[in-house]
Order: sequence, then C-alpha cells, then structure tokens
Amino acid sequence: MYTSILTATENNICTITINRPDKLNAINSTVMEELGKAMDEVYNDAEIHAVIITGSGAKAFVAGADISAFHGLSVEEGKQIAKFGLDVYFKIENSPKPVVAAVNGFALGGGCELAMACHFRIASDNAKFGQPEVNLGLIPGYGGTQRLVQLVGKGRAIELMITGNMIDANTALQYGLVNYVVPQDELLNKAKSILDIVNTKAPLAVAKCIEAANAVYNESINGYDVEMNGFGNCFGTEDMKEGTAAFLEKRKASFKGR
Repeated sequence: MYTSILTATENNICTITINRPDKLNAINSTVMEELGKAMDEVYNDAEIHAVIITGSGAKAFVAGADISAFHGLSVEEGKQIAKFGLDVYFKIENSPKPVVAAVNGFALGGGCELAMACHFRIASDNAKFGQPEVNLGLIPGYGGTQRLVQLVGKGRAIELMITGNMIDANTALQYGLVNYVVPQDELLNKAKSILDIVNTKAPLAVAKCIEAANAVYNESINGYDVEMNGFGNCFGTEDMKEGTAAFLEKRKASFKGR
C-alpha cells in the first residue's frame, strides 16, 4: 500500500516508520503524502488507540527534506510545499489519539519538525536535533519556527535556527524538547510502555486532554473555554460513568471509548 513508509498495529498501537534508510529517511512528496494517508487511517480505525512515529535503521529518524526537490522552485511552489507539509503535521498534532515520536539518530529540518508535531518525544542516546535550513538559504517551513519556540523558548529556538547548530539527545532533554533519553535498543519499548498505560485510560478523555493542551497555542480560541467544555462534555460519556463508578467501587475501570 505504501512505498516510503511502513505501518504495523499491535496492542492497539500503530507504529509508522519512515522507510528510506538509504536517504536517511529524508522527506519527499511521497513520504509526506503517505504520512498524511497513514494519519487518516489512524483517525478512522477504531482498533488504533495510539501511534508511534519513527525512522528506519539506526542512523536517522528523518534527516531532513529531500533538497533535490527544492532546486529551481518558484516562490509560489515553495509556499505550496510548505502548505502541504503544514497540513500533514497539523493532522499529527491535532490527532485525538496520542502520537509519540521515537527519535533514533538524526532529526533535522523537516525531521525535527515532524518530531515536534508529535505530542511528545522520546530520544535514543544517539539522537541529534536541529533546524539547519539557514545553511540552504531557507527557514523551517513545516511549523518549526513556531513549535520550537513553544517547546524550548524563544532564545534557544532562535539560536538553533540562525546558527543551524545541532544538539544532542541530552541537551534536548535539558531543553525540554524530549521527555526521555534511552539506549537505542530500548527506544520503541519505552514508547510502547508509556502508550500501554495511556491505552488503559478513557479514550475520549485522552483526546480532550490533547485538544485542550493544543488550545494553549491557538490564539483564535480561548483554551480555558476548550477545557471547560471538554470537562463538561465528559459528563455525557459512558466512560465517565464507568470511571467514577469503578473508583467508588474500588475496582479497575473498563473503558469503551463511548
């Protein structure tokens, strides 16, 4: 079905792997298109409760965009590429099901932006992050200027963007860009262990947590209203009735996502 990504679902966790190891998993139009379709599957498949995005091989998560596709493009064509990428990454960011980036190796340019579009990030100890677009006379185009500031603060974000420097996994942890750093052979298991816990929780409540957290950065809406409405709407769900009953009866809740 796909030519540049792999998908596999186990224990309600879908793992999406960018699969161009000979190109360090660089993003081209096919990868972006297939990533968008894979996320459509995530949205629509009731068997999928959570997602891991990672890269094929030990060297790279995604080492950037396929620069050969950029040469000779016009201003409008450049904007179209950015718009397409932004739309796909928004689909990841706004997924009602948690999406975790398992970053193995280089996460540069569009790859760093992909990781930042996920709800949180786990890095292997050989991971490297950066937005080196200035070396090409470009700036990040898939939301990197916005999400990097949100995650690490304006000063650090601007320094990384205008120097093009890379940071290692431990620096990324110190900056708050990643939640954990683990040995490479433990990377996917760490991500799965967290999502296994998440998958025991009420799916609709998980989705509303993500929605409300995303609202912090959306100036067109009031995040407190999103939270209030989300909280109130939970009272109309079977899961809330089950969760509160289970708590009062001192038993484990069995959530149905309804």
